[in-house]
Order: sequence, then C-alpha cells, then structure tokens
Amino acid sequence: MTDDLDQRMHFAIDLARRAGELGLNYFRDLENLTIESKGHQDLVSDADREVELFVRAAITAAYPDDGIVGEEHAPATGKTSYVWVIDPIDGTANFVRGIPAWCVVIACARDGETIVGVVHEASTGETFHGRLGGGAFVNGRPIGASGAKALSEGSVGTGLSNRAATEHVAVLISMIMAEGGVFFRNASGALMLAYAAAGRLLGYVEEHMNAWDCLAGMLLVEEAGGTVLKPDPKTVLSEGAQVIAGGKQVFPKLRALCSEAFRN
Repeated sequence: MTDDLDQRMHFAIDLARRAGELGLNYFRDLENLTIESKGHQDLVSDADREVELFVRAAITAAYPDDGIVGEEHAPATGKTSYVWVIDPIDGTANFVRGIPAWCVVIACARDGETIVGVVHEASTGETFHGRLGGGAFVNGRPIGASGAKALSEGSVGTGLSNRAATEHVAVLISMIMAEGGVFFRNASGALMLAYAAAGRLLGYVEEHMNAWDCLAGMLLVEEAGGTVLKPDPKTVLSEGAQVIAGGKQVFPKLRALCSEAFRN
C-alpha cells in the first residue's frame, strides 16, 4: 500500500508541475485570455478550463478506473475507492490580474480520506507535497507547521467564501487582532494552507471551502505536524467543509475564535 501511495504522490507531483507550466503559458499571455464571471468575486478563464482538461486527461490515462472531481468540469465517477480532486488554478482572481499568487492543486482521496496532496506554485517553482503517513515537503525538503504558542507570534491566513456571511470574517479578523495577531490573505486558500504547513503562517481558517481547494493543503498541515478540523469523509467531496488548520499549540485558540465568529 505504501508503494502505491508513493507512486500516486510522485505522479501527482510531476503532473502538477507540468500543469503549472501550461498555466504559466497562459499567465504570460493575459491580454489574449478570455475571462468570465461565475458570481461575485468568482472568475474563470480559458486557462482554468484547459489546465483542468490537461490534468484530467493525464489522470485518466494513468488511473482509468479512478474518479475525478474538479472545479471547472463535471465529476467523473470511477470504479475504485479512489477519487482525484483537482483545482487547475486556485487563485484565478490573482491569475487574471497578473498577480503571481496562484497554484495547481491535486489531491487523491480514498473512501473520502485524503491520501496524497500536492500544491504547486508555478511562479516560484515551489511544490508542496505529501502523502498519508509520509510527512510533508517542499521541493523535497521536510517542512513543519508552526510551533508558536500564541497568535501574537505570527500571521493567520484568512479566507472568504461565497457560501458564508462576509461579516463573520470581519468579526474573526477583529478577534485575531485583539489577540495581538495579524491576518494574511493572498486570495489562494490552497496556497495559504501550504504556507501553514510550512510554518510560514500560524494557520489558516475559512468558514467554507470546496474540496478541491482544501483537501491537499489540509493533508499537508497534518503531515507537517499541525492540526486540522477533520471534515466528514462522507460529504466533503460534494459539500466541502469548514477549514481550521494550524500549529498544534495555536489550533485550540483558532478553533475557539472561529466557533464564536462563525456562530457554530
């Protein structure tokens, strides 16, 4: 089983890097990119669709019996317990405006549990990757979640969701600042989760995230020695989840603040 997980992880790393190169081709030619709105602050471009088709084709060729769930195209039902969960470009709002904070996200889940996670930031060449029980890495170097004991020791990544009340985030940010902390947002939830896994951020919180945005990063945080609010494996692929992730010592405070701010 370990060999299979390693094979899937290395496949996902290579695929994310190749998909990132394709994304960079579009990123360098933004004036010719077609961009559409899917809703408030929710954009999609030709690059999103084409990169996802590229990733899907590669997965289908390598693992034809597995399922696929992605942001831009309909789910593909598989014959195995494995499902690949992909976001071709997380941070599209950045991407289409020429801001290099975007990433390719590839996760693989088995019976709803994430077993492989890759977040590739093409503009920096950093590939965050890990598999269940195997640790977390960036470009092959081990990473670790923050060991901070208080929110005053760093920054907390925060996200916005169209499926949650905006005022909840404002309340949460006020609470973080009252603890002496600082909030950080770069408009790519997957990338901020990867930064939390690497200890660059104390943690990351968002009231609702879709599976393709959060599963890879949440696995990375756990494998990096951090703590996450466990999603329901029966519903996470179809309904998403609330995300609270961070270093073990600050996680209880993050969860308490989110509970109050999100009114759960």
